[in-house]
Amino acid sequence: MTVEVNRARALSDVPHGFLGRRGGVSTGLYAGLNVGTGSDDDPAIIAENRRLAAETVLPGAILLNPYQVHSADCFTVAAPWDASLRPHADAVVTARPGIALGILTADCAPVLLADPQAGVVGAAHAGWKGALGGVTDATLLAMEALGARRDRIRAAIGPCVARASYEVDAAFQRRFEADDPANERFFASGRDGHAQFDLEAYVAHRLAAAGVRTVEAMGLDTYADEDRFYSFRRATHRGEPGYGRQISIIGLPI
Repeated sequence: MTVEVNRARALSDVPHGFLGRRGGVSTGLYAGLNVGTGSDDDPAIIAENRRLAAETVLPGAILLNPYQVHSADCFTVAAPWDASLRPHADAVVTARPGIALGILTADCAPVLLADPQAGVVGAAHAGWKGALGGVTDATLLAMEALGARRDRIRAAIGPCVARASYEVDAAFQRRFEADDPANERFFASGRDGHAQFDLEAYVAHRLAAAGVRTVEAMGLDTYADEDRFYSFRRATHRGEPGYGRQISIIGLPI
């Protein structure tokens, strides 16, 4: 099966792709394009899926993804790193051609960013902790340090858990409202003592509030679309022993 790539109109002039599970070589529980090295999938199969992903988006490039820890930290990539020395961060930026920046997700929001005029790209993993902590703000600052301009940066938010699929408790909602009372608008009423959180809309808001003029939310729900995407939340609700991860990639042509 051909690797399925979801591309954003906002980034049409930059090599990029939000990939799902279609087109990989994993089987069984991880069937598809599982790139999660933290899963129990066969490491050789994961490596082949990573190769397929990179070659689909930016042939010949070196695929690099950080060791994600749900932080607001961003790492600037000046040169390829050894796989055993991956930086602990949840966003990466680069101005070096031939490097494909990758972010792994399984419900969190992948964000790809670019200032093509400056030749600077970035990728961020925005789970609720990182989003609230400012991972997208850190990414913008790192891109500016490489010569990007905030008013030229364009961003796209890929497949993530949608509001209809993301039930949270009252304590979760209070965290966001304590940061900004206006965050109440990202929560819809749910069952007693719970609400439905719109992660995608919140991340889009953070980007726009930071001065990004073009923000594309792709509206792809990882939880609801099992055929196309992996989902940690779906796997947990079903009591499954593991789950795959998809990858989102952006880079500068070689």
